[in-house]
Amino acid sequence: MPPRSSRDAAQPGRRVLLAGVAGSVGVLGLGSGCSADGSSEEGNSGTARRLRQRAAADSRALLLTYDRTTEAHPDLSEPLAPLRAAVARHSTALADERGPSPDASASPTPDRIPEKRGDALDALADAERRTADSRSRDLLEAPPELARLLASVAAAGAAHSYLLTEQDV
Repeated sequence: MPPRSSRDAAQPGRRVLLAGVAGSVGVLGLGSGCSADGSSEEGNSGTARRLRQRAAADSRALLLTYDRTTEAHPDLSEPLAPLRAAVARHSTALADERGPSPDASASPTPDRIPEKRGDALDALADAERRTADSRSRDLLEAPPELARLLASVAAAGAAHSYLLTEQDV
């Protein structure tokens, strides 16, 4: 096993990451079924719809970032394919069956794709991290069923970010 660089030293190990993700999902899964007033998701449908639409728009923007990255760096198409496919599935899972609201359907504008391969992977990892962080913050407002979905997708995004920083994609 090669020695870790200073950049790698700042990153958690795989076991630490997986243990943290598993613990977070477990805690969120247990806590998300409870509410102080016993309200159900039906009582929070406006909040749930808004959070779901925002998460779906974030997934579409992230998917577009993957597409633009592979257009700029065709050699990354194959190694990024599994991560891109997962983001596409997340987008589908988060899609509101009633359709997006007008503001949620606006075309997202991803950041400029860096010319260097390593920088492009770092930018993609940052986009995954920002999206996962946003979903994690939304857990506080989300009704139980949506909270479980957001927790799962946020955990996947955190794992994607970690894998992208490993650069053996």
